[in-house]
Amino acid sequence: MLDSTLLIRYLLLKHMKILAIDPGEKKIGIAISDELGISAKPLAVIKHIQREKDAEQVAAIAAEKGAELIIVGQSLDEDGKPTFTGRKSARFAKALRTKTEIPVKLWDEFRSTQIARETRIKMGVSRKKRGGHLDDIAAAVILQSYLETIDNF
Repeated sequence: MLDSTLLIRYLLLKHMKILAIDPGEKKIGIAISDELGISAKPLAVIKHIQREKDAEQVAAIAAEKGAELIIVGQSLDEDGKPTFTGRKSARFAKALRTKTEIPVKLWDEFRSTQIARETRIKMGVSRKKRGGHLDDIAAAVILQSYLETIDNF
């Protein structure tokens, strides 16, 4: 039998909009879930300027879209510890928490960019057009991973 607190938490998480962030060196990918928390879709790509300013932009987008949770992709090594890039993601998440009341959670972004690239290929995007940004698609991959994990709790 499920603990009633866990069941309530699950139901609440499954009925909220969630924003996901794929922070990169030059660009930040953003994705959003549907209201039922079933699917993720790419939303936007913003140019990386400076951590505090990026956090302000993301917080504004989250508020505008009515997000109730923000997931920030974090790369981890084979031992589950943050990589150099993962530590940068953690610092971004910390800055983001100072700009919004919306909860911010770090999430393993394992292979998100590779999966985004593979998705473009499966969609039939020509090799010539595949060279563009993958950041928002990678954010959607991160978010879908989170949504599927919640679904299988």
